[in-house]
Amino acid sequence: MRIALTFNQREESVQSEDSPPLEPSSGPAPDSLDLYAEWDDIHTIKAVEFALASCHQVTLVNADLDVFETCRQLQPELVFNIAEGLNGASREAQIPAMLDMLGIPYTGSDPVTLGNCLDKRRTKEILSYYRIPTPRFVVVSSMAELPSRLRYPLMVKPTLEGSSKGVTDKALVHDRKGLVRQVEWVLETYRQPALVEEFLPGREFTVALFGNGSSLQVMPIVEINFDTLPAGVNPIYSYEAKWLWDREEDPLQIFTCPACLEPLLQKRIEEICRQAFSAMGCRDWCRIDVRLDGRGLPSIIELNPLPGILPRPEQNSCFPKAARAAGLSYEQMILTVVDAASERLNLHQGVSDERLRML
Repeated sequence: MRIALTFNQREESVQSEDSPPLEPSSGPAPDSLDLYAEWDDIHTIKAVEFALASCHQVTLVNADLDVFETCRQLQPELVFNIAEGLNGASREAQIPAMLDMLGIPYTGSDPVTLGNCLDKRRTKEILSYYRIPTPRFVVVSSMAELPSRLRYPLMVKPTLEGSSKGVTDKALVHDRKGLVRQVEWVLETYRQPALVEEFLPGREFTVALFGNGSSLQVMPIVEINFDTLPAGVNPIYSYEAKWLWDREEDPLQIFTCPACLEPLLQKRIEEICRQAFSAMGCRDWCRIDVRLDGRGLPSIIELNPLPGILPRPEQNSCFPKAARAAGLSYEQMILTVVDAASERLNLHQGVSDERLRML
């Protein structure tokens, strides 16, 4: 099959500990240091290309301002999309929307789902409508909207960011002073509303899923072990934990996969993840973050329908980690996404029965 791989390549390394404060990615700040944290590095792009090329003819397509004409000229049979987009709240939906316009099939979720999942407020509203557990929340667009009475501790996040951008170690607040400080920082830095969310004190997991409908498969669950973080920091998977303290040359021993779970808890986590995948309209693959409340019951934190897929084990990327625990190599993981899309789109020539049996 002729496959185009659409991507955005990150040229610069992400924020360092000595860098100036983070800037907005959805506001007018083209020089911001974490602006491209969601984008992929060349090693990930080449690893995906190599995996696809083992079975298909692959063309790399940079998702820049020329991407519409490039795809119109190429007319691939399928696009493997990992592009995060260029600007604004619609950025993750841009390439799928363009491909829909061109009538070119692609892997992964459609523009509506990608937009809703990037918007934490919309995600939680939809989950709440379907009675899928998610922490209670308010959205604050100005300091005048900040409620006077809230129950602490709370998490404060930008509403429209991924890759833990804006979710620093200070995002967990324990009093009014900390809340005001963090909400002001999000509003001023990211120029978008702040999500103020109930903090759940229990264990945290991330769950990778492949497939669609009745063939949706849950991979081995990954647990995040906060007791391995540096002393004195908050028990959250913060921007610092993801990008600063966890380095490839000295990776944090922060993950357990498969997680050690009682059967009933594992079943409940898998059940609500399937429900969330369906409610949000996800397709082919997704990674879902889950945390336990004070009673040990799981809630959905957010969905990632464009999951990070760093290729090397020492990079601690959770979707590949779960796939490896399921017995899939990186190459098989990528081709399984192609298989899921091919089945959904009736592009039967790409489907491998052997890979599907492995799940």
